[in-house]
Amino acid sequence: MSHTNHSIKRWGISLIMLVAMALACNVPGESTQQPPAFDPTKAALELQATEMSLQLTQHAVDNASQNQPTEAPLPTQEPAAENAPIPTEVVPTATLDINERMKSAKILVYEDTPYIGLWVKDTLDGMGLKYTHVGDALGTFMENLNSGIQWDLVIVAAEAHEEVSGEFFDVLTRRVVQENTALIVELWYLDQISEGRIKPLTTQCGIKLQKSYNLADSIYWLDSGNPILNEPNNAIPLIHYSRYWEWQAGDYLRLVPGSDATLLAGMYQDRNSDYGVVASCFEGRVIFQTFCNHDYDQTDIQVLWENYIYNTLKNRFAVTP
Repeated sequence: MSHTNHSIKRWGISLIMLVAMALACNVPGESTQQPPAFDPTKAALELQATEMSLQLTQHAVDNASQNQPTEAPLPTQEPAAENAPIPTEVVPTATLDINERMKSAKILVYEDTPYIGLWVKDTLDGMGLKYTHVGDALGTFMENLNSGIQWDLVIVAAEAHEEVSGEFFDVLTRRVVQENTALIVELWYLDQISEGRIKPLTTQCGIKLQKSYNLADSIYWLDSGNPILNEPNNAIPLIHYSRYWEWQAGDYLRLVPGSDATLLAGMYQDRNSDYGVVASCFEGRVIFQTFCNHDYDQTDIQVLWENYIYNTLKNRFAVTP
């Protein structure tokens, strides 16, 4: 009996505990649902569905962008006019070198016509070249010739019946032959000194006196294609003249046998070896002019002398480093 009561008692206690637990679970404010258990298969399917959705969305965006009209690219902005490079003429390097060297060339000038016009000086000024001009001072001219200066070009414009002769041509010959100096000589009196100390120079040049003449006349080009008559100017034959000198206006030249000289101008169009009044020799570094500048038009003379100066210097630089 006691055992039965004890079992009933134990069952009653258990029942009471169950009722209490049921009541506790139904307290207001507390959730009556438990969180679902994690299902890995379901999660994998959901992740796969999300990735497919993102891919479909990106594909739709790409198709939309491809179907949009393409805009033309904006034109590249052109530089402002003031900043645009200025086209420059392509000049051969040799020409550039010659022009630059001419600006620093050492030029010595004797010119004895201060009262009727220093046309050689005017020509040099027009070319923008530097030079030492001694006028008609023979002593100063000799001092400069005998100096240690390496002259690139020596000009003797002896027109006003003053004579550069004798020892002057000893020094000039040495300069031309040994130092490759360029030389331009204007003289009217070769007939008076041709057998003197100028002879070694004229002989090596390949020219000699033919005879003198009294009055200026028309001068024609004998070698019209020669650079001395075309660079940098197209020199005009000295057809027109206005006689300033009334006597001993100049001399005729002729070539010696086997000469390498060129008669550039003369009084007769069909005579290429005599009756010349302008000769070039020493590979274009030396020019002899045996007529007087002031018997002709100043503009024509200065154009011709610019060619003389340009070409003798160019040929000087061709043999001088």
